[in-house]
Formats: sequence, structure tokens, C-alpha cells
Amino acid sequence: MKLIGSLTSPYVRKVRIVAMEKHIELEFVVDVPWHPDTKVSEFNPLGKVPVLVLDDGATLFDSRVIVEYLDTVTPVSRLIPEGNRQRIAVKRWEALADGITDSAALIFIERAQRAPEHQSHDWIVRQEQSVFRGLEAMSEELGEKKWCTGDLMNLSDIAAGCALGYLDFRFPDIQWREAHPNLAKLADRLNALEPFKETLPKA
Repeated sequence: MKLIGSLTSPYVRKVRIVAMEKHIELEFVVDVPWHPDTKVSEFNPLGKVPVLVLDDGATLFDSRVIVEYLDTVTPVSRLIPEGNRQRIAVKRWEALADGITDSAALIFIERAQRAPEHQSHDWIVRQEQSVFRGLEAMSEELGEKKWCTGDLMNLSDIAAGCALGYLDFRFPDIQWREAHPNLAKLADRLNALEPFKETLPKA
């Protein structure tokens, strides 16, 4: 299987970490969707990464779809529980973490692609509020637990770690660690793991 994505995408990072945790070897092809010579749209009509190309040439896109597929490839290190209630709890955490990332990425794109005089301040503030509310919800739900759901690390923790890592990477001015020390402990615990070290985003 082949994974197409960029080195800075938190969604690509999530897929890479899941594959490493599952001991699934993927050929990683770096392709940045907004570069003029990108070939991403040949594999995903939406022109977004990550894209997983299966051995038969079929493609999967959207990180949530890809990680769910990868978790079924092998029973090793199951990251999504089979029980419905537990499964929904993990997927809910993933949706929350991805939602924080979505809003943060929109802010980054707005600032990167528009001159300051053309940026929408109100729109940026709206996205910032989504990020802050999302962090508050994550912090409240995590409480003093070691992991987001259950007694072992699973997809909920990976998704949360990738969202928090993206904030560290793109928004060092956001003081989320001071505001939510329990999330900081979770992030530090995850960042000490080899898959997180190997996929640390670089400019």
C-alpha cells in the first residue's frame, strides 16, 4: 500500500502513526496538494491528503476513513474498540480532535494566503473560538485520566496528540499548555513514543 501526503499535515501524521502502531508497512510518497506539480487530484478528486492507494489500485481518502480501514487490516494493536459504545466514544474524540485541527488549519491558510489587509478578522476569531472551545472540551473530558478513553492508548489519543502537535507546530503563540496542563501531560506522554517522534512535523 502507498500513502500520499505531506510532512506537515496533521491528518497524514495521524495515518502514519496508526500504521506504525499496527506494524503496517506503507510506502510514503510526499506530495503537497498546493504545489503546482502536485498529482494528488489524480488519486483523490477532492485534491486533499492523505490518500491511501491499495494494492489493487483502489484509493481511500479522508484520514478517518483510512485509519478505520487500517485498523481492520490486522488484529495487532487494535486502536478502535469493537464494542459499539466504546467505539463511538473513540470516534467522538477523533471528531473533536479533527475539528480543532480543521479550525486551526483554516486560520493558518487564511493568514498564509491572504495579505493582512484582506484577511477577515471576524472569521479568524470565529475559528479561534472553535479551537479554544474544543480544547476546553478535551481537557474537561480527559480530566485526570492517563488516556482519553480506556486503559490503553488508542485512536482517540493519537487524534488528540496530532491536533495538539499541530497547534505546537503552527501556533506556538497559543498558550494551550498553560491553560490545560492535563492536555500537556497527555501530549508529552505521546510525544515520547517513537511513532510520534518519527512523524514530528517540520517546516
